[in-house]
Amino acid sequence: MDAWEFDAPKDYLAISLREIAEGRSPILHVSHNLNDGAWQFLGWDTPKIEDAVRVCLEDIVALDGSVRELATLPLGWHAWRRTVIESWVKEPNPYDEKSNA
Repeated sequence: MDAWEFDAPKDYLAISLREIAEGRSPILHVSHNLNDGAWQFLGWDTPKIEDAVRVCLEDIVALDGSVRELATLPLGWHAWRRTVIESWVKEPNPYDEKSNA
């Protein structure tokens, strides 16, 4: 059995997009919100609220094992890549009000 790298449990609810959850689009942007600790697994385009779905972390890892590299992403940070063959770039999230504090 593989070790679970995330501090949150496998059934922790995260936010993603329907096309990602259904395996039709790749995960290209991940954020770990400072204010509530929520995880978001998104694409490159600006997400639309009507496309949002709740998913558990375990299902996201099953879709794309590379997100295991982001398990220790600090609160208020995000990670991104332009394509699935690129490495994740990790940095404070400029959209998170207190990420640079």
